Amino acid sequence: MPEKASESIRKEIAKLIDNFAVELRGTELRKKVLALIPVFHNLRDLGKSLIPMEMTRAARDRILYYLKKYPLTVIRGDELLVVSGIQDWPRRVRELRVQFGWPIISGITAKEMCDEDDFPLKGIDVSLLIPKNYLLLSTEQDRDAAHRWHIANEIRRKKASVLDKILEFLRANIGKPVSGEELRYVAKDKTEWARRTRELRTEHGWPVATRNTGRPDLPVGIYVLQADRQSHEHDRKIPDSVRSTILRREAYRCSKCGWSHAEWNLSDPRFLELHHKKHHVTGGDNSEENLITICTKCHDALHSKK
Repeated sequence: MPEKASESIRKEIAKLIDNFAVELRGTELRKKVLALIPVFHNLRDLGKSLIPMEMTRAARDRILYYLKKYPLTVIRGDELLVVSGIQDWPRRVRELRVQFGWPIISGITAKEMCDEDDFPLKGIDVSLLIPKNYLLLSTEQDRDAAHRWHIANEIRRKKASVLDKILEFLRANIGKPVSGEELRYVAKDKTEWARRTRELRTEHGWPVATRNTGRPDLPVGIYVLQADRQSHEHDRKIPDSVRSTILRREAYRCSKCGWSHAEWNLSDPRFLELHHKKHHVTGGDNSEENLITICTKCHDALHSKK
């Protein structure tokens, strides 16, 4: 049983510390250091023993076990150090994210997403997060993550603006959920990545959706470029706050045909946009009263008639 193993190690540590009292009274520094080495090793083993050995034999497994036990919870790096039992635990976290597709987000990425209103988790004070804080956003594994990270690595190396790199990565993954960690990596960890991603939607008309901006079905921290097209020029620069209000008001359905994202399929890959009842050219504005939710199929039909 894990409890018996942990208790045995605890007793050994207590014994070693009691014996250290003799060394502490001495004057030889190296003897003190050497006497503490077994304490450090046993403390490491004590942390590892808290996780069932038959389920998690490697450090990476123990980290994942711990994160899955506390999803959507801020976990400190020190906690992962204890349960992993190794100093190189950050590399194991990265492997879980990059090679194995677990949606683990760092504190700094969460902060940068929050600045652009793309981190809708209640009960978490994002301002207190530090880089070595982590959250497991979902207990579902993304099997395609390794391939996307390979693409991200190639785009990251290019000489281009942060906005252009993010757009290229999103266009390489049309309709596929990508994480904020991936977009931050593509941007070479530049803090502006979240702002540039928002600008693609609100100023350049690319249909980049998040949980807060049109796709409540998406997990926290996920972005999706819904199609490889830009919205009509007069429908751009609608503030996200207005966009979200209109979509919620109309229950995320097309006001013309009633289509919703729940009906999405590969043969009919439409999505929801906003449409001006009174067009810009005739003085229409981006107010809530002048906007309706409409699917791209109905939207294109309206504009083709004009």
